[in-house]
Amino acid sequence: MGNKLHINWSTYNELCEKLILKIAKSGYEIDLIIAIMRGGAIPADLVSRVLKKDTAYLCAKSYSGEKTEDIQNKEIVFSREIATTVKNMKGNLLLIDDLLDSSRTMKEAVKFLKNYPPLKGKIKNIKTAAIWRKPKAINFPCDYVVEDLKEDRWIVQPFEEAESLTIEDLKKKLEK
Repeated sequence: MGNKLHINWSTYNELCEKLILKIAKSGYEIDLIIAIMRGGAIPADLVSRVLKKDTAYLCAKSYSGEKTEDIQNKEIVFSREIATTVKNMKGNLLLIDDLLDSSRTMKEAVKFLKNYPPLKGKIKNIKTAAIWRKPKAINFPCDYVVEDLKEDRWIVQPFEEAESLTIEDLKKKLEK
């Protein structure tokens, strides 16, 4: 995909702040924020810090590859457990990812949470949040979206530049 959208840290932070405001203005009473890892880690962390809410982390692998432009896997693989320090997960959940490409990961994550034994029967509501929603996911009713993209562009987030780095690159840069 040649038409890439490169996002710098300043823009990325501003988009996360817009997401936080949307969530705060909605009045949704969050009991637990769940980040879909890896992309949802930073937005969830910022939402958690500003809104003073506990977090949990659900690892999901839906892409594979070696560079910043990966290939979507046929099957989404979730971690066996959700990582958190919260002893009794329950109530109103906010599930956060960085982007909705096709919405497949978000849909499957919602199903996973509803059937996850420590949460089963303890969920009041699950709302979803993402920074970007691509055209293929436009029909997914995500509760909080910062930008609906008009075209299907590959988004290169600031931290993803590291995926193209090698140890040799770092040695050249840092061992002068």
